Formats: sequence, C-alpha cells, structure tokens
Amino acid sequence: MAMKIAIIGGSGALGAGLAKRWARAGHGIVIGSRDAGRAAEAAERLNAEAGSSKIIGLGNPDAAVAGEIVALTVPYANQMPTLEAIKDGLQGKILIDVTVPLVPPKVRTVLVPEGGSCAKAAQDYLGNGVRVVSAFQNVAATHLDDLDHAIKCDVLVCGNDPAAREEVVQLAAQAHMKAWHAGVIDNSIVAEAFTSALIFINARYKIDGAGIRITGTPESVGD
Repeated sequence: MAMKIAIIGGSGALGAGLAKRWARAGHGIVIGSRDAGRAAEAAERLNAEAGSSKIIGLGNPDAAVAGEIVALTVPYANQMPTLEAIKDGLQGKILIDVTVPLVPPKVRTVLVPEGGSCAKAAQDYLGNGVRVVSAFQNVAATHLDDLDHAIKCDVLVCGNDPAAREEVVQLAAQAHMKAWHAGVIDNSIVAEAFTSALIFINARYKIDGAGIRITGTPESVGD
C-alpha cells in the first residue's frame, strides 16, 4: 500500500537514495530541510533522477506533519536539534532513525553516545507516542543514491514495537534490500557502532562501500 514518507535530511546522499527508491516503489515522498526552498530544489532534482513526480519538498516541521512515516537522515550533530524542531509532527507515527554517532575527524573510531545509542536517545526524548525504529546505518549512501546499484548489504532493524519494525523491514524490501528484525531499540548500538568499523575496512582494504550480511536460513518467526 502506498504511503507518504517524509525524509528529514533528504537532500543528502543517504536520504536522497531512500527517497528515490521508495518513490519508484510507488510511495509519495516529502523531502524535509531546514530551508523549504532547498527542499523544493532537492525534490525537483530527485524526481528527475528517479523518473518520478511523487517527491515534494517542505521545511522540516511541515514535512514531519505531512509524513505518515518519517525517516531522519541527518548528521549526528544535528539529530537532537532536528528532533526538537519536528517533535510535535512525529506524535503517533513511526520514526526511522538512521543516525550514526560519527564525530569527525575520528569517524573510524566507535563512539558510544550517552544512553547507549542514537536511536535509544531519540526514543527516550520523543516518548512512547512515537515508535522509533533504527535502520539503514550500514548501507553506503553512494550505493543507495545510485539506482542502478544492487544493494549487497543487509539491514538491521531495531525497535521496541515489533509491528513498527516489520513495517520498516517491508520498506527495506521495497527498496530492494534484505532487512532483519534485530531486537529492541537498545540493540541499535550494534548497527550504529559497526558503521565506524566499516569505514575503517573501506579505507584499509580500498573497498567501495563494505557492508554486512546475515548468514543462515530462517526457520521460524517471532518477536
């Protein structure tokens, strides 16, 4: 079923990639930016790149209100200020938090934020009225942004509400990615921290966008 998905920070490569892939899957996309004019310019560009007319641009608070599901794809330093600006528009919705705790220049070194993870901090700040789901941290932004690139990185999906996690698992599949339920929001620390290790691996072995894969064949499904 088609939904309206707001992507806060959607003018960057990661948000843009998700926007284009979900637009091609039939969803309506709202690009959010601190500057509404910049959001509109980004939407025009992404529509052209995706061969779509389903992407529009709004300022962040209006984008959050417009989205049935909201994805946050901003740098770590902007996570909490952005959440403060859009908090009211998130109530009753799923927030997909893609934030990774990277602090330049030491992006190859794992940083554990206060509280354990970025997504856990978002859930604690927003309260139970928002179902925070952590996902997409380990997928290379340049790969997402290239619609001709087959994504070979699995997605770990963490959140306290299994139904909300499942919605994100299905959205990942619609963007041609394999996603896995990986437990409660506290477990987001694994995907967030592993991003720094992947950046190190990329540099050490000259890999263009190293990713992760889950091995094994599922035999049962549970929470």
